[in-house]
Amino acid sequence: MASSLTKGPAPRDNPLAGGKTFFGHPRGLATLFMTETWERFSYYGMRALLVLYLTASVSDGGLGIKAATAAAIYSVYTATVYLLAMPGGWVADRLFGPRRTVAIGGTIIMIGHFLLAVPVKTSFFLGLVFIAIGSGLLKSNISTMVGHLYPDRTDPRRDAGFTLFYIGINLGAFFAPLVIGTVGQKVNWHLGFALAGVGMALGLGQFLIGTRHLSDRSSIVPTPLAAAERLALVRKALIWLALAVAFYGVVTFTGSFTINWVLWPLSLIGLALPVYYFARIRRDKELTADEKSKMTGFIWFFIAAAVFWLIYDQSGSTLTVFASDHTSSTLFGFNFPESWFQSLNPLFIMALAPVFALLWVKLGRRNPSTAAKFSYGLVSIGVSFGVMMLAQAAASDGTKVSPMWLTMVYLIQTVGELCLSPVGLSVSTRLAPVKYSGQVMGLWFLAVTAGDCVAAIIQLVIGNAFLSETAFAVQGALAALAGIAFLAYRRKVVGLMGDVH
Repeated sequence: MASSLTKGPAPRDNPLAGGKTFFGHPRGLATLFMTETWERFSYYGMRALLVLYLTASVSDGGLGIKAATAAAIYSVYTATVYLLAMPGGWVADRLFGPRRTVAIGGTIIMIGHFLLAVPVKTSFFLGLVFIAIGSGLLKSNISTMVGHLYPDRTDPRRDAGFTLFYIGINLGAFFAPLVIGTVGQKVNWHLGFALAGVGMALGLGQFLIGTRHLSDRSSIVPTPLAAAERLALVRKALIWLALAVAFYGVVTFTGSFTINWVLWPLSLIGLALPVYYFARIRRDKELTADEKSKMTGFIWFFIAAAVFWLIYDQSGSTLTVFASDHTSSTLFGFNFPESWFQSLNPLFIMALAPVFALLWVKLGRRNPSTAAKFSYGLVSIGVSFGVMMLAQAAASDGTKVSPMWLTMVYLIQTVGELCLSPVGLSVSTRLAPVKYSGQVMGLWFLAVTAGDCVAAIIQLVIGNAFLSETAFAVQGALAALAGIAFLAYRRKVVGLMGDVH
């Protein structure tokens, strides 16, 4: 990938002092950019195949699971990926530091993808567990390291830097369905999953080579865990593991086990944990009044983001099922796999992200507040499901609709995403107390978990009605109304943020 590297000595932690840069940003951004590109290549390639593989008939090499159940499995799985970002942040804060934690996480993800490549059902679901754990270790900490490249939290290029980082995410996400999706659907499901493992291996190697360009702060363990605390942690972990094994052992032995025994507990945990973590941080007596106020403001951003992700993350479940069952996969005489629809959002991101990055910088003092940007994102995601309501109505007679319907939905969602997601990453690093820098980034990803868990519950409760016009209309209207309410009360939220705007 081309980069604007220019020579000249400069302190590694000071992006304003000249020296080697990546499009005017610290050179370490290039390392994190490419690491995330390959990690997202592996993740989104697997994600493009997941629901299609789960719903494919056994004779076609799939698992033959009902669409509603497959959609719920997908939602809970993605929720778990981001759920584990919180303990992943804790591991960096207390045990290894962000840099080592990302290296460990990337290794675990790579192993998980290769487990998916083994044509055994047990190995497949074990691979999902590995990927979820590894992603939890990597996700929050690699974003934290982007923040470390900008020691001055008022640096006007900070939001633009996160947006460039977001392009790296979407570069991998764009190519993944085209390569992994095509191989998985047209050649062999498990060969597609193996290619995802190769992608993660390349990302891990690139990260290990380029770590010298990262901030020294990324190697520091902010609040190291004492030996006694480690022993207590291991003891508690073993107790909870024993209880889980005993419980599911009894359920399995009695013949009562179904996938719902996994889906429902994880969905409820995904909603309960954010409440616990927010209460725990807010009660910390070591935090200053200003830090507590900022965390209160962050709660409102969290809720708004959860509503956004509730709809947005259905792209890999609800929209994939709609693409497979109700959308033509032929355009201008060219036939393509349904998994290719998953490349539309990252394509639009790469086209529009530079525009948004330039816009935020050019607006200067007229730049909308973070709260206003969040409200724009919520309204956009609501409108996208309004379009889906119309698409579902057009397909109600069994006719397969034009792929332009889903193209329009993904375009609208992309505009909303660019208003909310990269800005959310940035505001999370700025509002986080120093003591909880990694864990607050993990909390940001728990907003995805909360939204996905609500989506899973909806899919489990209403079954195949999750593709109805009513379901699209209700979710879209609620998101748009939430965006309008957030805009109306933005001044109160901004007041809680102190010097962060």
